[in-house]
Amino acid sequence: MIRSLSNLLFGCTHQHTTFPFTPRHRNSGPTASGATRNGTYVACLDCGQEFSYNWKEMRVGQQVTARAVTPETQPSFR
Repeated sequence: MIRSLSNLLFGCTHQHTTFPFTPRHRNSGPTASGATRNGTYVACLDCGQEFSYNWKEMRVGQQVTARAVTPETQPSFR
């Protein structure tokens, strides 16, 4: 409760992240937020935001930004 209140007032500090994850495919497609993942990334366990991860420097990088997603057309079977 106190953590969620402090996140509301001050924003998430992204201290609790997942282990770095690298998808098998270089471009694994859009994420839940509509962003495209390329390479290794981590996700914040408190707020769900995703960040790139640099294995050489062992550091969290920039936030994976959302891009405009075009809706996919589904085939119509009549």
